Order: sequence, then C-alpha cells, then structure tokens
Amino acid sequence: MKNTRAILMLLIALVAGAAAVVSASRWLVQQSSSSVRQVVVAANDLNLGQPLNGSQLRLVSWPAGSVPPGAFEDMKTLEGRVVRTSLQRGEPVLDAKLAPVGTKGGLSAVINDGKRAITVRVNDVVGVAGFALPGNYVDVIVNTNEESKSTQNGSISKIVLEKILVLAVAQQVSRDDTQPKVVNAVTLEVTPDQAEKLDVARSVGTLSLVLRNQMDVADINTGGATKGTLLGKAPEAPAVKIVTQTATRTVVKTRTIAAAPAHSGNCVGVLTGVQGSVECF
Repeated sequence: MKNTRAILMLLIALVAGAAAVVSASRWLVQQSSSSVRQVVVAANDLNLGQPLNGSQLRLVSWPAGSVPPGAFEDMKTLEGRVVRTSLQRGEPVLDAKLAPVGTKGGLSAVINDGKRAITVRVNDVVGVAGFALPGNYVDVIVNTNEESKSTQNGSISKIVLEKILVLAVAQQVSRDDTQPKVVNAVTLEVTPDQAEKLDVARSVGTLSLVLRNQMDVADINTGGATKGTLLGKAPEAPAVKIVTQTATRTVVKTRTIAAAPAHSGNCVGVLTGVQGSVECF
C-alpha cells in the first residue's frame, strides 16, 4: 500500500514537472518571437546604381527594439529597386539608401534632384594625381586669356566652381575604394547653371581640379591670379593720347604716364603741353 502511494505521488510529480516545462517552453517561444523581427539585409557587397534581386538579399532576425527606420521585412518589395549608396554584406537595406520606385540602374540613379552629371577630360595632373575619387569634392580652376589687356599678357587663373561632387572616375562609381586612379575622364555633379559655366570654361581655356576637404563647406571668392599678381608687379599704366593741333595739321601722340604711388588723399591728373603728372593733396 505504501509502495503504491509513493509511486502515485512520483507520477503526479513527473506530470506536473512536464507540464511546467511545456508551459515555460511555450512562454519562451512567444517572448522570443515577439522580441525579434525579420529584416532584409544585403547578402553580398552592393555598389551604388546596382539594381536589386532576390539573390542579393536575405532575411535575418533582428531585435525588435533596434530595427532601423526604413527597414524592409519582405524581399519581394525590393525587387528591381536601385541602390543609391554602397552597401556592405549583412547591412540592412533601408529606404533612404534606395532610389525612387521605377528608377533604372546606372549612374543616373545616384544623381540628386535638380543636379546634372557632366564629364570633363583630365590627365594625371588635372585629376590631382588620381586622388579625385567618387564621393570626393573638388574646386574647378580655369586658365584663360582675358579680353581686357590690362592684365599681364592677358592670362588669368580663376576658381569658377566650388565644392563639386565627383560622381565617377572613368567608368568607376564605387566610393569604397580609396586607392588613387589615374584616368582620362572625371564625371562631376553640378547644377544646370554650373554645367553651363563648366562647358564655357573648358572651351575657352584649360581646366584644373583642386581637391578639397569633404567637411570644408566655406565659399571663397577670389579675384583670380595673373602674371602681374604672381610676380608682385604693378599694373601697366594706360596709354594717353595727346592731340596737338597746328595751323596745317593735327598731330596725335601716344604717351604712357607712369603710375604714381598710391596716396591716401585726393589726386588730380595735370596735363601741361605734352607732359603729364599727378598732383595729390
């Protein structure tokens, strides 16, 4: 009798223990399923401008409390979408990193609204020895001859465009590679007005690219550099025509009046006969 009672209590304990284990297991499963979400990530490295398909994506479990905004849970919704920035393997695919729906792949997908892409021919010097890479910013300098002959030899170098984004070098658009590449063409992102200026600049003179710090956003308005400013020479004095009228003919002589040193007061040019001078007071 005693043995029967002991066996019965042992069975009851085993049943109660099994029920507790099953209940705890179900509770843990429910808690774990509610604390994670399925998020679409890149299955391999993706370059900007690349269309997405199922083979490039996969689903992973992600803590529900730390899912980034704009993440996707269904890979079918990403079919054909174009990446605007490079993605690393395992990185979540976010809506902010994708071009609008319907955008085709290629360089045009990464051009910002209101901007245009224009390509300029460069060499190892103009292209900053290959350090002007996609994602970098450059200034554009043009060297040309001024229409006015007041400058030395009429030649001037001037920064015409500032903080211009490099979209591609040759056919390379990846922004992950930091190794310099000497190429013969660089594609820049500009506004329509800047595109017109750049087209005129490359037709009237030679271009140079100046690499700038990506965090430097200051605009600098320079007056340009000429041979005179480079050597520290004063500007050439303009030629003055002197007309001498006689009874039979009119004689026109051209004389250059030397530029007088600058004075803080008021100055008046005095012409006596064929002699010219400047009086300051």
